[in-house]
Amino acid sequence: MLIDTHCHINFKAYANDANEVIKRALDENVWMILVGSGYKTSKKAIEYANKFERGVYAAVGVHPVHLQKNKAHDEDYDSSAYAEDFNHDMYEQLASFEKVVAIGEIGLDYYHIGFDNIQAAKITQKDIFVKQLDLAASLGLPVIVHCRQAHDDMLPLLRDYRKENRSRLSDARPWGVMHCFSGNEDLAWEYFNLGMLISFTGLITFSKQWDDLIRKVPLDKLMIETDSPYMAPEPFRGQRNEPVLVQYIAQKIAEIRNIPVDRVAETTTHNAKILFAL
Repeated sequence: MLIDTHCHINFKAYANDANEVIKRALDENVWMILVGSGYKTSKKAIEYANKFERGVYAAVGVHPVHLQKNKAHDEDYDSSAYAEDFNHDMYEQLASFEKVVAIGEIGLDYYHIGFDNIQAAKITQKDIFVKQLDLAASLGLPVIVHCRQAHDDMLPLLRDYRKENRSRLSDARPWGVMHCFSGNEDLAWEYFNLGMLISFTGLITFSKQWDDLIRKVPLDKLMIETDSPYMAPEPFRGQRNEPVLVQYIAQKIAEIRNIPVDRVAETTTHNAKILFAL
């Protein structure tokens, strides 16, 4: 089996066929975590997860691009971002549902910050990120972390948070994942040393940028994801992505490491089950 550790079937791209997309993946023995980016999509993720007895789980949280009103758009991302305030009590209530296995996606995104009040926007992102880290720690849940053009702030923030909250964070298992990892080997080890995993998307199927990293880092530090509906792997690039295509990411990792794909499937699935307590 495989686990797509990060997908957004709760987004409007699947408004007409979400159930069919989920069933198609489950029929291929692909489990998934539906990840929220704000209150509405977090609630929708839980609603879909509750429809299925097993194999479909949810994460709830506020994505940093939704902390200010703007238009986020590039080759793989298109979203009209609305400004949302993080309400601890509302998200704590959402996180109390049995199918919720993480707080996410949360983090820092400096790529989509507008040109007005850049410093104020960064301060707000860091403040809300820490509040959501606190929510996760209080509930004993892992975090799914988004970081784009913000590692210089992300690393010291996580380093300080872990130091100050060591009693609340277990050393027995990872406490989060850097989703859609796009850094180098040195950066990866910085996150590993903080107790984080990293995950890869379909980007690795059409770019060789991370081949050396994938060859070198321990397989037990990796997970796989589609980030559907974005970043469909080759040979589906440019199309709407979906969880069943996570198999192409596993195959690419196996090809790069020159190991059987079954080993990639087994290890990344084990990593996901440990992190999310599935």
